[in-house]
Amino acid sequence: MNAPWQPLLDWWFGSAESASDVAAQQGKLWFGKRASQDLEARERFGDWVEQALAGGLTEWTQRPEGWLALVLLLDQLPRMIFRESPKSFAGDLRAQKLVAQGIAADFDRQLQPIQRVFILLVFEHCENLDVQNECISRYADLMAQQPEKDQALFADYLDYAEKHQKVIAQFGRFPHRNAVLGRESTAAELAFLSKPGSRF
Repeated sequence: MNAPWQPLLDWWFGSAESASDVAAQQGKLWFGKRASQDLEARERFGDWVEQALAGGLTEWTQRPEGWLALVLLLDQLPRMIFRESPKSFAGDLRAQKLVAQGIAADFDRQLQPIQRVFILLVFEHCENLDVQNECISRYADLMAQQPEKDQALFADYLDYAEKHQKVIAQFGRFPHRNAVLGRESTAAELAFLSKPGSRF
Protein backbone atom coordinates (compact mmCIF):
# COMPACT_ATOMS: atom_id res chain seq x y z
CA MET A 1 0.00 0.00 0.00
CA ASN A 2 1.37 3.38 -0.99
CA ALA A 3 2.16 5.96 1.64
CA PRO A 4 -0.55 8.64 1.90
CA TRP A 5 1.74 11.36 0.56
CA GLN A 6 2.79 9.43 -2.56
CA PRO A 7 0.19 10.99 -4.92
CA LEU A 8 1.58 14.42 -4.11
CA LEU A 9 5.18 13.36 -4.72
CA ASP A 10 4.19 11.63 -7.98
CA TRP A 11 2.41 14.77 -9.16
CA TRP A 12 5.24 17.08 -8.19
CA PHE A 13 8.23 15.06 -9.36
CA GLY A 14 6.79 13.03 -12.23
CA SER A 15 8.20 9.76 -13.49
CA ALA A 16 11.58 10.65 -15.02
CA GLU A 17 14.75 9.34 -13.40
CA SER A 18 17.64 11.76 -13.80
CA ALA A 19 17.49 15.18 -12.16
CA SER A 20 17.76 16.95 -15.51
CA ASP A 21 14.94 14.87 -16.99
CA VAL A 22 12.73 15.46 -13.96
CA ALA A 23 13.34 19.21 -14.21
CA ALA A 24 12.60 19.21 -17.93
CA GLN A 25 9.38 17.29 -17.39
CA GLN A 26 8.15 19.18 -14.33
CA GLY A 27 9.62 22.67 -14.66
CA LYS A 28 6.43 24.26 -15.97
CA LEU A 29 4.55 22.97 -12.95
CA TRP A 30 7.20 24.12 -10.52
CA PHE A 31 7.95 27.57 -11.85
CA GLY A 32 5.12 28.41 -14.22
CA LYS A 33 2.16 30.55 -13.27
CA ARG A 34 -0.84 28.85 -14.81
CA ALA A 35 -4.38 29.08 -13.52
CA SER A 36 -5.05 25.49 -14.57
CA GLN A 37 -2.15 24.24 -12.45
CA ASP A 38 -3.22 26.31 -9.47
CA LEU A 39 -6.72 24.89 -9.78
CA GLU A 40 -5.43 21.33 -10.00
CA ALA A 41 -3.31 21.89 -6.88
CA ARG A 42 -6.36 23.22 -5.04
CA GLU A 43 -8.69 20.43 -6.15
CA ARG A 44 -6.27 17.58 -5.52
CA PHE A 45 -4.37 18.75 -2.47
CA GLY A 46 -6.20 21.75 -1.03
CA ASP A 47 -7.52 19.79 1.96
CA TRP A 48 -4.00 18.63 2.82
CA VAL A 49 -2.69 22.17 2.51
CA GLU A 50 -5.30 23.41 4.97
CA GLN A 51 -4.42 20.61 7.38
CA ALA A 52 -0.72 21.42 7.07
CA LEU A 53 -1.30 25.14 7.64
CA ALA A 54 -3.33 24.29 10.75
CA GLY A 55 -0.41 22.32 12.18
CA GLY A 56 -1.62 18.89 11.17
CA LEU A 57 -0.09 15.90 9.36
CA THR A 58 2.73 15.76 11.91
CA GLU A 59 2.87 11.98 11.51
CA TRP A 60 4.29 12.53 8.02
CA THR A 61 7.51 13.83 9.53
CA GLN A 62 8.52 10.33 10.65
CA ARG A 63 9.77 9.47 7.15
CA PRO A 64 11.99 11.57 4.85
CA GLU A 65 9.49 11.32 1.98
CA GLY A 66 6.58 12.33 4.20
CA TRP A 67 8.65 15.20 5.57
CA LEU A 68 9.32 16.35 2.02
CA ALA A 69 5.64 16.13 1.12
CA LEU A 70 4.62 18.15 4.17
CA VAL A 71 7.20 20.78 3.29
CA LEU A 72 5.70 21.02 -0.20
CA LEU A 73 2.24 21.47 1.31
CA LEU A 74 3.51 24.35 3.45
CA ASP A 75 5.88 26.09 1.08
CA GLN A 76 5.12 25.37 -2.58
CA LEU A 77 1.41 24.64 -2.83
CA PRO A 78 0.17 27.68 -0.89
CA ARG A 79 2.03 29.83 -3.40
CA MET A 80 -0.12 28.24 -6.09
CA ILE A 81 -3.45 27.83 -4.32
CA PHE A 82 -3.42 31.25 -2.63
CA ARG A 83 -1.42 33.12 -5.25
CA GLU A 84 -1.26 36.91 -4.76
CA SER A 85 -2.74 36.70 -1.26
CA PRO A 86 -1.10 36.82 2.19
CA LYS A 87 -2.06 33.20 2.77
CA SER A 88 0.42 32.15 0.10
CA PHE A 89 3.14 32.72 2.72
CA ALA A 90 1.19 31.33 5.69
CA GLY A 91 3.13 28.07 5.85
CA ASP A 92 6.60 29.57 5.66
CA LEU A 93 7.47 29.62 9.36
CA ARG A 94 6.34 26.06 9.99
CA ALA A 95 8.14 24.93 6.85
CA GLN A 96 11.37 26.59 8.02
CA LYS A 97 11.16 24.84 11.40
CA LEU A 98 10.43 21.48 9.78
CA VAL A 99 13.30 21.85 7.33
CA ALA A 100 15.74 22.73 10.10
CA GLN A 101 14.59 19.72 12.13
CA GLY A 102 14.74 17.36 9.16
CA ILE A 103 18.21 18.49 8.11
CA ALA A 104 19.40 17.98 11.69
CA ALA A 105 18.11 14.40 11.40
CA ASP A 106 19.84 13.92 8.00
CA PHE A 107 16.47 13.42 6.31
CA ASP A 108 17.59 15.57 3.36
CA ARG A 109 20.46 13.19 2.58
CA GLN A 110 17.96 10.35 2.21
CA LEU A 111 16.17 12.13 -0.62
CA GLN A 112 17.04 12.41 -4.29
CA PRO A 113 19.08 15.51 -5.20
CA ILE A 114 16.22 17.06 -7.19
CA GLN A 115 13.95 16.56 -4.17
CA ARG A 116 16.48 18.30 -1.94
CA VAL A 117 16.14 21.39 -4.10
CA PHE A 118 12.63 21.88 -2.72
CA ILE A 119 13.82 21.47 0.84
CA LEU A 120 16.36 24.24 0.29
CA LEU A 121 13.79 26.45 -1.43
CA VAL A 122 12.22 26.90 1.99
CA PHE A 123 15.41 28.61 3.14
CA GLU A 124 15.56 30.55 -0.14
CA HIS A 125 12.11 31.95 0.62
CA CYS A 126 13.13 33.10 4.10
CA GLU A 127 13.53 36.82 4.85
CA ASN A 128 16.55 36.25 7.08
CA LEU A 129 20.12 36.77 5.92
CA ASP A 130 21.67 34.02 8.06
CA VAL A 131 19.21 31.52 6.64
CA GLN A 132 19.92 32.79 3.13
CA ASN A 133 23.64 32.32 3.66
CA GLU A 134 23.08 28.75 4.85
CA CYS A 135 20.89 28.17 1.80
CA ILE A 136 23.69 29.19 -0.56
CA SER A 137 26.21 27.01 1.25
CA ARG A 138 23.93 24.00 1.03
CA TYR A 139 23.11 24.58 -2.65
CA ALA A 140 26.83 24.83 -3.40
CA ASP A 141 27.46 21.54 -1.62
CA LEU A 142 24.53 19.92 -3.42
CA MET A 143 25.79 21.10 -6.80
CA ALA A 144 29.28 19.77 -6.10
CA GLN A 145 27.87 16.30 -5.49
CA GLN A 146 26.11 16.03 -8.86
CA PRO A 147 27.32 14.20 -11.95
CA GLU A 148 28.59 16.32 -14.80
CA LYS A 149 25.37 15.94 -16.81
CA ASP A 150 23.40 17.62 -14.02
CA GLN A 151 25.93 20.28 -13.03
CA ALA A 152 24.39 23.04 -15.17
CA LEU A 153 20.93 22.44 -13.68
CA PHE A 154 22.15 22.67 -10.11
CA ALA A 155 24.34 25.66 -10.98
CA ASP A 156 21.14 27.42 -12.07
CA TYR A 157 19.51 26.61 -8.74
CA LEU A 158 22.54 28.00 -6.90
CA ASP A 159 22.50 31.14 -9.05
CA TYR A 160 18.86 31.76 -8.27
CA ALA A 161 19.54 31.29 -4.56
CA GLU A 162 22.35 33.83 -4.76
CA LYS A 163 19.97 36.33 -6.34
CA HIS A 164 17.54 35.87 -3.46
CA GLN A 165 20.34 36.28 -0.94
CA LYS A 166 21.45 39.55 -2.50
CA VAL A 167 17.94 40.99 -2.17
CA ILE A 168 17.77 40.06 1.51
CA ALA A 169 21.28 41.41 2.07
CA GLN A 170 20.19 44.73 0.53
CA PHE A 171 16.66 45.15 1.93
CA GLY A 172 16.20 42.59 4.72
CA ARG A 173 13.02 41.41 3.00
CA PHE A 174 11.63 40.67 -0.46
CA PRO A 175 10.16 43.93 -1.79
CA HIS A 176 7.96 42.07 -4.28
CA ARG A 177 5.95 40.71 -1.35
CA ASN A 178 5.18 44.13 0.08
CA ALA A 179 1.97 44.80 -1.83
CA VAL A 180 0.49 41.39 -1.07
CA LEU A 181 1.42 41.60 2.61
CA GLY A 182 0.29 45.21 3.03
CA ARG A 183 3.81 46.47 3.69
CA GLU A 184 4.81 49.94 2.62
CA SER A 185 7.71 49.97 0.19
CA THR A 186 10.62 52.33 0.62
CA ALA A 187 11.80 54.55 -2.22
CA ALA A 188 14.78 52.25 -2.70
CA GLU A 189 12.52 49.23 -2.89
CA LEU A 190 10.23 50.89 -5.42
CA ALA A 191 13.25 51.73 -7.57
CA PHE A 192 14.40 48.13 -7.32
CA LEU A 193 10.95 46.79 -8.24
CA SER A 194 10.92 48.93 -11.38
CA LYS A 195 13.82 46.91 -12.77
CA PRO A 196 13.30 43.83 -14.94
CA GLY A 197 13.77 40.54 -13.12
CA SER A 198 13.24 41.98 -9.67
CA ARG A 199 10.14 39.89 -8.91
CA PHE A 200 10.75 36.23 -8.22
